[in-house]
Amino acid sequence: MGNSSSQTGLGGGDYNSKLSPSPWPTRPAASSAIISGVGRILGRPIEDVRTVYDFVRELGRGQFGVTYLVTHKETGQSFACKSIATRRLVNREMVEDVRREVQIMHHLTGHSNIVELKGAYEDRQSMNLVMELCEGGELFDRIIERGHYSERAAASICREIVTVVHICHSLGVMHRDLKPENFLFLSKDDDSPLKAIDFGLSAFFKPGDIFNDLVGSAYYVAPEVLRRHYGQEADIWSVGVMLYILLTGVPPFWAENEQGVFEEILKGQVDYTSDPWPSLSTDVKELVSSMLQQDPKERPSAAEILKHPWIRIDGNASDEPIDISVIARMKLFKNTNKFKKVALKVIAENLSEEEIVGLIEIFKSIDIDGSGTITFDELKNGLNKLGTKLSESEVRQLMEAADVDGNGSIDYIEFVTATMHMNRMERENRLYKAFLYFDEDRSGYITMEELKHVLEQYNVVDEKILKNIIDEVDVDHVKQEKLQ
Repeated sequence: MGNSSSQTGLGGGDYNSKLSPSPWPTRPAASSAIISGVGRILGRPIEDVRTVYDFVRELGRGQFGVTYLVTHKETGQSFACKSIATRRLVNREMVEDVRREVQIMHHLTGHSNIVELKGAYEDRQSMNLVMELCEGGELFDRIIERGHYSERAAASICREIVTVVHICHSLGVMHRDLKPENFLFLSKDDDSPLKAIDFGLSAFFKPGDIFNDLVGSAYYVAPEVLRRHYGQEADIWSVGVMLYILLTGVPPFWAENEQGVFEEILKGQVDYTSDPWPSLSTDVKELVSSMLQQDPKERPSAAEILKHPWIRIDGNASDEPIDISVIARMKLFKNTNKFKKVALKVIAENLSEEEIVGLIEIFKSIDIDGSGTITFDELKNGLNKLGTKLSESEVRQLMEAADVDGNGSIDYIEFVTATMHMNRMERENRLYKAFLYFDEDRSGYITMEELKHVLEQYNVVDEKILKNIIDEVDVDHVKQEKLQ
């Protein structure tokens, strides 16, 4: 649930999501539990978080709520408050998901690499989780900003991530969505601890428990999760993917779309020969390959990884700088997905009705109230009618993946974007029309201002993301991109 140093994300999954105030169906008037002064999520007396904290500004948005910067009225200390709109929790399973997240955060609080939950407040409209404020930014952002690092630095970062996994597993918690976005630095200090901030998909488990719901994020999900038969070893796989990216700048499994990524994960063929692997130590190659074993039983536990000679504090990780090209690739990987999703939506807007007539009928059949948008409940019910049996969390991830503008519902164009076959989307004339959409003055170039103007329409307003996109495609360094 992380989001570019904003400590947000309230839906889980690599399919980063945001919220608008209106499109979800509202619940009936407050239940008797609410009227009697007891919250339906925590079962405790209602408390108004605003009597304790002042809300300063919004930090970020997620599928079910908003994260705010708040200050304690008495001490003036700053915190992050994740506010989840209870009217959006439209069934028992969604309520239970939030309740479990609160329970898990309470259960794990007190460990230096896990964000500390300061308090949970439930009022008539929302569930509010107040936690320590992480202001140091995302993991990859810090590496990219510094421009250089070594195996030893990568080992230190990995050690903190594996420590989180070890804490979780030893306390009977499986994280299930480990990825770089879910880790923030507490402060901008060089020695700032790295904090895990998102436990929205986490679950309690006992040794031997087997899970079958499909959760996680595309590049980081373990093969056994895709096969719907997994345990805590899936977390080790995810950390192995993160370590691979830390060392090479790219994920071990890559394709043009999520289905392709899943197919590559199931094949399990990992490249350990291309640069920079020849220059990396044998120990780290052995560690990564052990974590990315297809057979979960062959992977080391978190406790065993912490004893590995490469990852130990006094270990043998090299202090030689890792090739600068690794950071360039990491930067490209981080920024490509968001831009590509917006560009594909632009292409979908230009498809003819003949090309998408079948999709129009499917959209209408799911959009029961004829509003022109598909809500979470409509998507879930529509998929059930089509014979697709997905869990609540799986439907939620589909919703988040398709919701490009992050307003909490899927409009017609977003639906087409998500379901149109890529071969039809990527014809040359489609790409040309997409380019013209960005190139507002028809100069043959996309400028920084033009890119900013278009992306703002899709709630992509982070100046750093805009600059990074331009930097990656602007090969002649004049801050504009020409149609090739």
